[in-house]
Amino acid sequence: MIMHFVRGLFILVIAAVIFIGITSGAIAQTDVFTVFIVALVLALVFLAADIFMPKQSLSAIFGVTFGLLIGMIIGWALGLVLDMVNNVFNINMSEEALRLSKAVLVVSVSYLVISLVMRTKDDIRFVIPYVEFSRQTKGMRPLVLDTSVIIDGRIADICQSRIFDAPLIVPRFVLNELQLVADSPDKLKRNRGRRGLDILHKMQSDPLIEVKIDDTPPPGIDLHAEVDQKLVAFVKSCDGKLITNDYNLNKVAQLREVDVININDLANALKTVVLPGEAMKVRVVKPGEEINQGIGYLDDGTMIVIEDGRDKIGDDIQISVTSALQTSAGRMIFGKYEHTIKAGNRNYYDKRRNDYPQEKREQPTQQQ
Repeated sequence: MIMHFVRGLFILVIAAVIFIGITSGAIAQTDVFTVFIVALVLALVFLAADIFMPKQSLSAIFGVTFGLLIGMIIGWALGLVLDMVNNVFNINMSEEALRLSKAVLVVSVSYLVISLVMRTKDDIRFVIPYVEFSRQTKGMRPLVLDTSVIIDGRIADICQSRIFDAPLIVPRFVLNELQLVADSPDKLKRNRGRRGLDILHKMQSDPLIEVKIDDTPPPGIDLHAEVDQKLVAFVKSCDGKLITNDYNLNKVAQLREVDVININDLANALKTVVLPGEAMKVRVVKPGEEINQGIGYLDDGTMIVIEDGRDKIGDDIQISVTSALQTSAGRMIFGKYEHTIKAGNRNYYDKRRNDYPQEKREQPTQQQ
């Protein structure tokens, strides 16, 4: 909305300048039409460049500007050297050829300097004379997301609550890893990857959440290194905070003195989302470690340990939650398959009848 207002103001100012210049009488009548057309074309070119040019980071724009400035200065100095060589050695180069050579020299040197700056700006901070300063940020710092926290999905609800005001950054290598998970031949991994992509698209579409995909490579890290190493180096370089629910990544980041926000720690500080006695529907996907245990997962990857669910692998069953465990490593939910809690079940009744008082135990025996 603000950019629309700025563009409209630009059009009004350009129109006013053209009108004042034409009506002031400073321009000859024969040149009025030419000046009007040239000014209009230039205004439209700059307006189209603003609308259709993709978003670029501020560091890239300053890198190009810095490289262009230094390149022009070096090119001008080399032009003076060319003049001196022409005079000393009596080359007798014509004036037109000399000007053309200087122009080519300035353009070539500017291109080389811009290319050098853009390729080295992520390894060294180009503050003359190429001294890297450690930035001390006191205000709002960016929040860098890792793959696990995107798949988890709770970050979208947290951001919608406006707890985080800082922009969210997703490095390109994290997005690539998320795409690899979504293309995995394993069905569970593939579903988790697609869920992460859907959640990321949801956050990008939300006007309350600012999400940016950053293509900047982590400085000093090989391109084929592990994603966790790249992530820690990236967060340190941008002086941001890492948001994750990966226990091991959390510990490594803390050892590297990187600020970490662990979603599991945040959830651990709040009440659990499931209470004992609540019913939920879950698919049993594999057997558990104990006898008669089955294992299922929620959409966010939370493991559910199901008592008496081993023979229901591949089925969607109704369970009753018995307890929930939340730690920094993640969340686990324990439950029972529904048939074990029905009062009419014979095995359940026989298992509990010894707990009844004597007078209540005699009643069903007399009825039989």
